[in-house]
Amino acid sequence: MQEFPVLGHVTLGYSPVTNRERAVVATRLTVFPERPDHAPDPAALLAALDEVWPAESASDQPLRLSPRPLDPATVAQRAGPRPQVSLNLAGEALLRAVVEAAPGPQLMIEVPAFMLGDAANLAMLERLHAAGTVLLIKGRPLAPLAPEVLAMFSHSIVEVGDDRRNGPAPVGVTRQITTVQAGCRTSADFDAAFQRGAVAVLGWPLDDAAPKASGRASVPSDVDAVMALINGVEKERPVGELEAVLKRDPTLAFRLMRYLNSPAFGLSVEVNSFGHALMLLGYQRLKRWLALLLASSAKGSNAKPVMHAAVRRGLLMEELAREQADGEMRGEMFICGVFSLLDQLLQQPFDELLPNVPVPERVQQALRGVGGPYHPYLELVKAIEQEAVFDIREQAEKLMLGMATVNRAVLLALRAARQLDG
Repeated sequence: MQEFPVLGHVTLGYSPVTNRERAVVATRLTVFPERPDHAPDPAALLAALDEVWPAESASDQPLRLSPRPLDPATVAQRAGPRPQVSLNLAGEALLRAVVEAAPGPQLMIEVPAFMLGDAANLAMLERLHAAGTVLLIKGRPLAPLAPEVLAMFSHSIVEVGDDRRNGPAPVGVTRQITTVQAGCRTSADFDAAFQRGAVAVLGWPLDDAAPKASGRASVPSDVDAVMALINGVEKERPVGELEAVLKRDPTLAFRLMRYLNSPAFGLSVEVNSFGHALMLLGYQRLKRWLALLLASSAKGSNAKPVMHAAVRRGLLMEELAREQADGEMRGEMFICGVFSLLDQLLQQPFDELLPNVPVPERVQQALRGVGGPYHPYLELVKAIEQEAVFDIREQAEKLMLGMATVNRAVLLALRAARQLDG
C-alpha cells in the first residue's frame, strides 16, 4: 500500500453488514476527521480505499441483503456493480467533500437524515444518485420526505433504540424503504432485528454472555483434528504424522489448502500438500493458518460474523505490530487476535480451551484478560471494531502509535481479509 498522508488526519473504524442468512455481504467503514468541521483531502482518502476495494473488483451481481428471490423488475432496478463498502463519514464537511470527489461504484454512501432539509444537499445527492451510487439514509428525518427524495435511497439505517417497527410489513403491504438495523451487539439483537423485518444489520454479535463451563470431556472431531495439528506443529512432529491427521478429515485438508493458496498468503507457487506447505513455510509460520482453521470450525447461526471478526482481529494485530516487533511476536499477535473469540466460536470458556490449545504465555495473558504485552493491542482492535473514536485515539496513544500507522494497519488488514474471503 502506498503512503497516504491523509491517513494521519482521520480515525477509521469498521463493522460488518450482515444479511438474514448471517452472511457478511459488505463492510461498513466509519471515517472520523480529526476535527468535526475538517475535510481532509477527499481524493486521497478515496485513493487509499481504492487500494483495498478497487472499483473494478466490484461484483456485477446486485447487492443481496435479503435471501428472498428478487423479481426481474427489482433485479433490473438494482443491476450494476455491487458495492463492497458502506462509507459512514462522521462529519458533514467530509461527507460533502467526498461526494464532490465522485466515489467509485464499490462504495455506498450513508447520508444523515438531517441533511435532507437543505436544497443544496438534495441537488448534490441527486447528482450522486444519477451516477449510480447506492445511497443509504441514516436516522429518522425531521419531517416526512417527498417520494422523489425517498426514491434516491436504497435502505434506511435505523439504530436499535430508534426502531418503531413491531415486525415485518403485513402481507400485501410494501414498505417504501427497507431497514438496515444498526447498533446490534448480541445474537439476540441480530435475531430481534430480523424478526422486525430488517434486511441486514450493522454490528458484531460479540457482547453475548461469556460461555459457561461445558464439562465436555471432548471436542467435536474437526476441532480435535485442528488441535492435533497445532500441537504437532508446535512440537515439530514429522510430516508423515501430521499428514495422517489431515487424511482422516478431507474437508479439513481442503479448507487448509484453500487458505494457503489464497492471494493473502502471497506464495508464488501453488501448495498441493501439507508437506509441501511445511517445506515452503516452516512450522511456526504454518501454525498461524491452523489458528484460522480452528476458529472456522465454529457452528451456530451467528458464527459467520464472529469468524469474520476473528480473522480481522488476527490480521490487524499482526499489522499493528509490524513496525515494532519481530516475526515471532507478529505471529503470536496474529494468533492472539484470532483466538480472542475462540470461546464464543466454540462455546467453551478459555479455562477449558487453553489447556488443549498450545499458545505462548503472553497470548494466554491477553486471552484471559490479565494483562501482558498483547492486551493493549487487543483493546485497540476492539475499539476499532466498535467504531469508538475516543477509545481508538486513547488506546493508540497508550501504545505510542500515530493515527497514520493505525489507519494504515486497518486498511492493510482489511485488504488481506478480503483476499482470504475471496
